[in-house]
Amino acid sequence: MDASKLMFKDGLMAGERILVTGGGTGLGKEMTEAFVKLGADVYICGRRGDVLKETADEIMGKHGGNVWPIACDIRNADAIHEMVDQIWASGGALTGLMNNAAGNFISRTEDLSPRGFEAISNIVFRGSFFVTLDIGKRWIAEGKKGNVCSILTTWVWNGGPFTVPSAMSKAGLNVMTQSLAVEWGRYGIRFNAIAPGPFPTKGAWERLSPGQTADAARARGGEDNPSLMARVGQMHELCNLAVLLMSPGAEYINGQTIAIDGGQYLAGQGGFGRLAEWGDAEWAAAREAIKGSNEQDRAKRTT
Repeated sequence: MDASKLMFKDGLMAGERILVTGGGTGLGKEMTEAFVKLGADVYICGRRGDVLKETADEIMGKHGGNVWPIACDIRNADAIHEMVDQIWASGGALTGLMNNAAGNFISRTEDLSPRGFEAISNIVFRGSFFVTLDIGKRWIAEGKKGNVCSILTTWVWNGGPFTVPSAMSKAGLNVMTQSLAVEWGRYGIRFNAIAPGPFPTKGAWERLSPGQTADAARARGGEDNPSLMARVGQMHELCNLAVLLMSPGAEYINGQTIAIDGGQYLAGQGGFGRLAEWGDAEWAAAREAIKGSNEQDRAKRTT
C-alpha cells in the first residue's frame, strides 16, 4: 500500500486498539499498516507465527507504533479465549475487531469433500463468529463500546459458483453483521462489512486464479472486464474504506455491507461463473496448482 494515499490525518486512530485476524499477509496486512500509520495499536493473529512477526517488524519499521503478533488458530474457541485474555491483560480492552481471516479456493462443488468444505467454513464462518462472540461478550460485561468490521465478498448478494464454501460462509457473516447491528447496537457495539472486488494478493490469488500471480493480475488490470474501470482495486482504496468504518468519526454507520469493486457486482461480473466452461483437464491443473500453494502455506504454520 502507498501510505501517502491515505486520505485521513495522522493521529486519527490514536487510542484505538484493534485486532486484525489474518493480519500477517494480504488484505489484513495492508489494513494493519493503515491503522498503525494513523495511530492505532494493532494486534494481528494467524497460524504462521514467523510471518506475523515479520509483518509486525516491517510495519513498525516503516511507521513506528505498536503491532503485536499472536499465533492463534481461530478454528479453536479455547485458543481464541486465551488470545483475547492475553490482549486484555497486555493493555486493556480492544476497541475494534477486523474479521479478515479467510480461506478459499475454486472447485466444482461435486468435487468437494466434507473436509474441503470445513477447511473454509471453520475459518470464515465459525472462526469469525467465535472471535466476535468472545470479544463482544467482554464489551457487554464491561459496559464498553466496540466496533466490528468483516471482510466479505459481493457473492453474499448473488452467489458464488465454484466457491460455494466461501460464499456460504461469507453470507453467514453478512447476516451476522445485520443481526448483531440490531441486537448489540443498544450496547454501543456496531457492525459493518466490506465486500471487495479484485484486490490481488499472493495467497488468495493463487487459489482463485491458479497459474496467475497477483503481480500479473495487477499488471493486466481490467483486461478481463473492459466495460468497467479497466483496472483492479488499489490497496489504499480498500484501506481508506476500512479506516472510515473502524475510526471514531463514523459511528452512525451500522449494519452495512459496502461493496468496493469498481461496479463489477452491478455488471454481473463479480464471480466465477465463467469456469463452467472448464473441462476435466483444466480442473485437474487447478487442483495441482492449489495443492502446491497449500503445501507452501502449511510449512510456515506454527499453530
